[in-house]
Amino acid sequence: MYIILIEFGIPKKLVGLIKMCLTETYSRVRVGKNLSEMFPIRNGLKQGYALSPLLFNFALEYAIKRVQVNQDGLKLNGMHQLLPYADDVNILGRSVHTVKENAEALVVATKENGLEVNADKTKYMVMSRDQNAGRGHSVKIDNSSIERVQKFKYLGMTLTDQNSVQEEVKSFLSFGAESVVFQVAIQKLKDQDI
Repeated sequence: MYIILIEFGIPKKLVGLIKMCLTETYSRVRVGKNLSEMFPIRNGLKQGYALSPLLFNFALEYAIKRVQVNQDGLKLNGMHQLLPYADDVNILGRSVHTVKENAEALVVATKENGLEVNADKTKYMVMSRDQNAGRGHSVKIDNSSIERVQKFKYLGMTLTDQNSVQEEVKSFLSFGAESVVFQVAIQKLKDQDI
């Protein structure tokens, strides 16, 4: 982890301070009114530690930069796509085969940093107007089968395997329409200088 921080340009003095905070740390567990004996934390970060999300982001970003994305991957703005957000990574590709290759490369890169891909929480989706696209394929990570889904939410937006916006429109109408109407009414009042 410390080498990763240095490679991202974090000053060695600050890396040293982080190392001091993470070395020789101990914890206890409370169950009801009982408190366990202290035990050492040998890997990972303390739960609730303020730097944990930041250090995780550095480790994930480092892994993503190391992945040699298959050149057959889908391009957006001229770039092959691994779309990370917090602890989620979406891999886009023109085929199930490409997505599998890129997922395997990401798993290898994350393992090198001590991160793990949770296969139980991992899903994949083939986006195509052809309902049979990719039906005969299965995706596995470390011998665990990955569930194929027909839709999922990404950054609050529903994506479907049919590349349809109907789900998003339904969601908008059920949750956000009142807010939008209210904002339009306020803007009209402001425009009238009332």
